[in-house]
Amino acid sequence: MNAINTLVRPGTSRPGSRDGGDVPQENETPGISGAEAAGAGRGGAGEEGRAPRSALAARVRDADGMAVASFVMGLAGLLVFNLVLGPCALVLAGLALARGTTRRGRAVFGLALGAADLAVLVAVAAADQTFSWSITG
Repeated sequence: MNAINTLVRPGTSRPGSRDGGDVPQENETPGISGAEAAGAGRGGAGEEGRAPRSALAARVRDADGMAVASFVMGLAGLLVFNLVLGPCALVLAGLALARGTTRRGRAVFGLALGAADLAVLVAVAAADQTFSWSITG
């Protein structure tokens, strides 16, 4: 018997008892009926035609990851591989902002750093007449 089967709501019977109490199943969310969780009648959407809570939470979590990744790529791109990391930071920051990230500040910084990566690349290329650069000169 796993841990989920041993959990019991207050006022219900224990698993395996004979009084037939209401015990949550493994795939059931307490407080939400199966029809509400599946979005019955709305083509898989939640109460107001939106995605179910778990899908929405996963989308926001992905957007948060994209915001952090864009910030890290933009920051690293100032030092190395700015031709690759700059555009990646721009794209990830744009996607994170479009998907409604809760880490809006990081996404904006990622956007700014991605643009700065490309500006550094253009400035160095104009000064050295090449797309490669080094700190030693």
